[in-house]
Amino acid sequence: MKAYHDDDAILDIHDKPKFGQWLGLSIQHLFAMFGSTVLVPILVGLDPSIALFSSGVGTLLYILITRGKIPAYMGSSFSFIVVMQALMKGAGYPAIAQGTIAVGCVYLVVALIVNFAGSAWIDKALPPIVVGPIVMVIGLSLAGTAATDATMRSISATKSVYDIRYFIVAIATLAATIIYNMYLKKFISLLPILLGLITGYILALLMGIVDFTPVMQAKWFSLPAFQIPFLTYQPHLYLDAILSMAPIAFVTMTEHMGHIMVLDEMTHRNFFKDPGLNHTLAGDGTASIIAGFVGGPPVTSYGENIGVMAMTKVHSVWVIGGAAGFAVLFAFIGKLSALIRTIPSPVIGGISFLLFGVIASNGLKVLIDNKIDFGLKRNLMIGSTILVIGIGGTTLQLGSFMFSGIALATVIGIFLNFVLPQRAANEEEPAIEKH
Repeated sequence: MKAYHDDDAILDIHDKPKFGQWLGLSIQHLFAMFGSTVLVPILVGLDPSIALFSSGVGTLLYILITRGKIPAYMGSSFSFIVVMQALMKGAGYPAIAQGTIAVGCVYLVVALIVNFAGSAWIDKALPPIVVGPIVMVIGLSLAGTAATDATMRSISATKSVYDIRYFIVAIATLAATIIYNMYLKKFISLLPILLGLITGYILALLMGIVDFTPVMQAKWFSLPAFQIPFLTYQPHLYLDAILSMAPIAFVTMTEHMGHIMVLDEMTHRNFFKDPGLNHTLAGDGTASIIAGFVGGPPVTSYGENIGVMAMTKVHSVWVIGGAAGFAVLFAFIGKLSALIRTIPSPVIGGISFLLFGVIASNGLKVLIDNKIDFGLKRNLMIGSTILVIGIGGTTLQLGSFMFSGIALATVIGIFLNFVLPQRAANEEEPAIEKH
């Protein structure tokens, strides 16, 4: 039987481009994901070069596990930022590493269940009324961090002061990113975050906020600061980190499956059947496990790269694999890593105003697209509870065990979805129209 080929695509999934085209198309994908992938480690306090390395290796593993059938890029996930920031201030990266590996293990367990039981149960556990508010919580719970980065200058380890220069740089960065997003065309329109970072960085440099010395002192070739168990730190069981990060995996799974749906429509295929949801989840989970072992954050499939494919009609896994190879290569360029570390907090804050808001808005979009009726008490109870527990940062702590606000909100949201009836006792069934 002849394999299916999408003739509408300029390059279909298994089409290999010429060498010159291959380089250009792969670098294009690298630029599309670069801004977001390095922003996560910057916000958390990790090494951006390791995030690049883990995203590249994770993508190559994903392509291998999905049998080269799905053109998806794995980049740093924003869903875990709040928890990782809290863990970084406490136990440090070793705790984050265990949480990241736990996230990957959750993916593998679900992949195994899907392999034997199918995937229908996932839709029951995570319907739109649960997913929408959780995604909103992920964005809105970061609002305070964005505001602090945009206005407060650190003068010591424990004290910060308001700096009007920071506010000016943050607002200028935000404005530039919005302008780029609204008015640029073609491929460059997919890079508003990266271009906004560059614009804000230049302004911050002119205002004397940036110290460029580390870049001048850095070597061109430098090994990333890998965090490998037993080599760079002595592993210790951090159950609170595992319990805080692992439940959020169910949120990123829904995002992952949404991306698969978009790729299905774009490439005229059904990836849920071939290679199967079990393979796509296993690929994503394995990528996060590898990230945890080398020092990176959890990874997930990236919508930015899907947008590039939609615009160019180039769906080749060879191109995605090339982008992953460039990411690994860039991780060893010392001056690039040093340059990324000099990005000041008001530039990050200005980008975050938009970025975190977009995450929250995507949660609202889930509710709108699925026509969730908040006139029903059931929906109102679930959505309201998730929002306040998650945004308020409510935690459940029992000794050394702690559920973060997002994780706790996810678990309670899933629980309420299963136990609450479709309608309250005092709500009437909708009238049936007679024709």
